Amino acid sequence: MMQDSPFDLAQADAYGRWRDQKLAQAPTDLAELVVEIGDPRRLTPAEQGAILERCQRANMAIYVGRTGDDPDKAIPTALGAAVGLHRLDHNRGADEDAITSLTVQTDARHRDYIPYSNRPIAWHTDGYYNSPERQIHGLLLHCVHPAEQGGSNDLLDHEIAYILVRDQSADYIRALMHPECMSIPASHVDGEQVRPDQPGPVFSVRPDGRLHMRYTNRARNIIWRDDPLTTEAVAYLKDVIHRDTPWHFSGRLEAGWGLVSNNVLHTRSGFTDGAVPRLLYRARYYDRIEGS
Repeated sequence: MMQDSPFDLAQADAYGRWRDQKLAQAPTDLAELVVEIGDPRRLTPAEQGAILERCQRANMAIYVGRTGDDPDKAIPTALGAAVGLHRLDHNRGADEDAITSLTVQTDARHRDYIPYSNRPIAWHTDGYYNSPERQIHGLLLHCVHPAEQGGSNDLLDHEIAYILVRDQSADYIRALMHPECMSIPASHVDGEQVRPDQPGPVFSVRPDGRLHMRYTNRARNIIWRDDPLTTEAVAYLKDVIHRDTPWHFSGRLEAGWGLVSNNVLHTRSGFTDGAVPRLLYRARYYDRIEGS
């Protein structure tokens, strides 16, 4: 871990300085995350700067663009590239270009996965089942067409979650950083393994010194490390995530709007489609947003 890292439990002073600065600048109103833009495929320097500034403060920004229900996939890829996101994760279920079309799909490839249904999705970060070398650090959601009803997102900066847990107990953080804290069992399709068991920490520190989080609130197909401290730590983390704090946000993306983030904690409410199905593009990246 880097010298003077705020995430080194032995460096309380470094943590205190980082914590105070983080809380002083962290937004407490959803409107503070919003940036109005013209064409997300061609951000102006001012638009790019406004998005990056919000990501530096909150690890996320919401852009309100003017493309409406234009289904051009260059929208998410161009905007992602403009803020330093380039290395896309070619996950199962994604389209050939690695951009995932999130809409209700009932074919054999998608029907068993909640993101392709209209059911609610509990708190999580994306790609929590990925291997260490394929961790998702950047996430972009672009709305082509919203649901007729529902489909909103709750959001929480993972650095805020870390602060709320560490302020309660540094030992909880130690447990959540254990390399076998949270394991996702192997996945099989038609009797063949498509993904091995994937153990790993909840909180970890990237080589560049920034905090990363992998988490899912799912109750099934997840194995927590079996010791009393981990059990306590996970229970407290879940309590923190489900609280109503000044740093919890809730909103819904409309046509032409999007969320760009350093893979913060988020949910999705259930939804009902109208004549035009809900469609969001999801891009997952191995990169973090530039400068954040």
